Amino acid sequence: MVTAYFGHAPREVVLNPETAGPTVAVVEAYAELARRVLAGPARLGRTRLVAIDGPSGAGKSRFAAQLADALAGPLGDRPPVVHTDDLLDGWDDQVTFWPRLDDWVLTPLRAGKPGAYRRYSWVRHRFLPRPVPVPAAPVLLVEGVSAARAVVRPELTLAVFVTAPASLRLARAVARDGPEILPELRRWHDGERAHFAADETATHADLVVDGAPGLPHDADRYYVRLR
Repeated sequence: MVTAYFGHAPREVVLNPETAGPTVAVVEAYAELARRVLAGPARLGRTRLVAIDGPSGAGKSRFAAQLADALAGPLGDRPPVVHTDDLLDGWDDQVTFWPRLDDWVLTPLRAGKPGAYRRYSWVRHRFLPRPVPVPAAPVLLVEGVSAARAVVRPELTLAVFVTAPASLRLARAVARDGPEILPELRRWHDGERAHFAADETATHADLVVDGAPGLPHDADRYYVRLR
């Protein structure tokens, strides 16, 4: 591993978990990415849609939260974040949930109207009756496996793919949800690998982020870009 410093941005040559080939890792600021999003075109009605994709346990939720925080300042309010896990009808709905997201959230926003969705309860195994509002805000972040899929790419202002080594992702998921989910989790990992290969999600992403970076940085203000 080679580390070099260009100005104030540390960089290093690492192996990209998606390609197993060498790439350059660069530390970048969430604040600068927020400015990039706001300077980009709104392609979903008047909303700039940011999709944060990647395999489970890679660090998508954290990245989405940090970017939302960075956008809150210039917007004057924190933008809404939709987690696709809240729209899944259980484990078997890994990528087939999309019509729900489109009907409840994306279609109203295309028309400049607010959307709303019902959150799935993984404890009760059903959708809760109370709707979660999604305002027609200047920016919407959608986070989860397949969030940046091909069908929505023409409407995205930014597509992000967060990655991390498989062993670490598995360990994170087990630490979060317990070892009893391992059988479902292994099946889930098989499904997401198949989806990403067919969809070529990482290849088409505008930004690939290292969810397990070795470069020293302030993780609340900066992320590590792989390309």
